Amino acid sequence: MESTFKDFAKLHFIVFLWGFTAILGNEMTISSADVVMFRTGLAALVLGIYMSLTNKSLRFDWRVLGQFGITGIIIAAHWFLFFESARVSTVSVCLAGMATTSFWTSLVEPLVNRRKVNITEIILGLIVIVGLYVIFRFEFNHALGLTLAVVSAFLAALFAVINAKLVKQHSEYGLTFWEMLAAFIGITIFVPFYKSFFLEQAATYSMPNTRDWGLLLILAVVCTVYAFSTSVELMKRISAFAVNLTVNLEPVYGIIMAVILYGEKEQMSNGFYYGTLIILGAVLSYPFLRKRQRKKGSIS
Repeated sequence: MESTFKDFAKLHFIVFLWGFTAILGNEMTISSADVVMFRTGLAALVLGIYMSLTNKSLRFDWRVLGQFGITGIIIAAHWFLFFESARVSTVSVCLAGMATTSFWTSLVEPLVNRRKVNITEIILGLIVIVGLYVIFRFEFNHALGLTLAVVSAFLAALFAVINAKLVKQHSEYGLTFWEMLAAFIGITIFVPFYKSFFLEQAATYSMPNTRDWGLLLILAVVCTVYAFSTSVELMKRISAFAVNLTVNLEPVYGIIMAVILYGEKEQMSNGFYYGTLIILGAVLSYPFLRKRQRKKGSIS
């Protein structure tokens, strides 16, 4: 199926919503691992109720459930590193590191789908890396946060490519439910070890306060159930690379919101914004280059 303008408009709206996620996670009093645990648990619960009320099937064979389970664990690791990056550095640095997702996708997607590497995708991915280098050069004091975000970006590319294949055969809601459930189970097992060895705290689960619950509901229902399921559904018509390249706009949306909300705390050097502009240029150029390639018949 061919993608439409409406599909790309919907994708940009979802990316705008995802621009809020680092801010939402940063505003909570519980640890990054706890944020992911409650986010995925609530998302699985809401999806389970929805699918039960609409009589949608949650039955899959064990092989497929195994694929969903592995992907869910990857998603949990991605979100944990994402929120942790924002906390050890800043929201802006975290989002800038996530902009490498398209570069990782340009390498991972051909391997998973066993197709030739698209030179245009590689070039655009490298341009994003140049933008990241410019940011890193001027913001070296946030090296740890940037590194965590880059690893998170690699995991985001990996699960996006996997889901792009799975959603062609399975319901996006069933897929999202089982992945959220697997992510919840995986992060729940991880939390006590994380707190004992890295935070030097008691290996217990922290309960959110009233404000945290409100933020978690927004994160789970709006930014996960709706946005994640819709993004997976869009992969039926839009390539994983195109999706992840558009997701590179998440730093732009998120940084603008972070500066508005946090003011001077999120103010970065000029080099940071130059690097972000380079990334934005790569994102905006992709649809035009893709259209040109289609006319030449170089891609399907």
